[in-house]
Amino acid sequence: MADYVLVHGAWCGAWCYEQLADELRGAGHRVVAVDLPGLGADAARFHPGITLGDHIAHVEAEVARAGFDRFVLVGHSYGGMVITGAAARLGARIDSLVYVDAFLPGDGQSLWDLTGEWEHAHYIDGQKHTPGAIAPLPGFAHLALTPHPLLTLVEAVRLTGEEAKVPRRLYIFATGWQPTPFTRFAAQVRVDPAWEYHEVGGGHFVMADAPKDLLRIVLGAAN
Repeated sequence: MADYVLVHGAWCGAWCYEQLADELRGAGHRVVAVDLPGLGADAARFHPGITLGDHIAHVEAEVARAGFDRFVLVGHSYGGMVITGAAARLGARIDSLVYVDAFLPGDGQSLWDLTGEWEHAHYIDGQKHTPGAIAPLPGFAHLALTPHPLLTLVEAVRLTGEEAKVPRRLYIFATGWQPTPFTRFAAQVRVDPAWEYHEVGGGHFVMADAPKDLLRIVLGAAN
């Protein structure tokens, strides 16, 4: 049996992991699918002051609440920022980090630093009428997305050395979403022997587009 902590992306919620969480539990594992502050099931408590640090601290608190000693930490999209920050605090207790079509920041990098002009324009224009609350990206209207706090995208990740204690790192790149901001991370880890690199077909919401591949990879992350 393994323990898993699943962290969703921007504008999203723990609901996006419902199928994966159910399948992991069905295989005998314990799972916490986190709703980050102000998002998902916690959207009613949204406020524009929520930071990346708040999201990282919440993941740490959820791990403590679950009583997990060692665990696999999974992050999708923006969730890559969160799990990187969480690894800088809890690295010695993490068996594997799994980045699911996700941002992979270095020390002192924010999500703003890792994105380009198109994304920056949306981050600004998307909160014109709701300062601090960015509207979802276009093209995902079919999903139950909610506004995302701007400060989480401009605050940098700070590494501590603790993250280096994680023994395994996996990256999953979705080949069917174009244009994608994740090509640079895929190219980076593909040639790095410290990483296990995987490609799946389909779009950015890997949980829905490639659920069987995702389950196989995530189960393998606990071996």
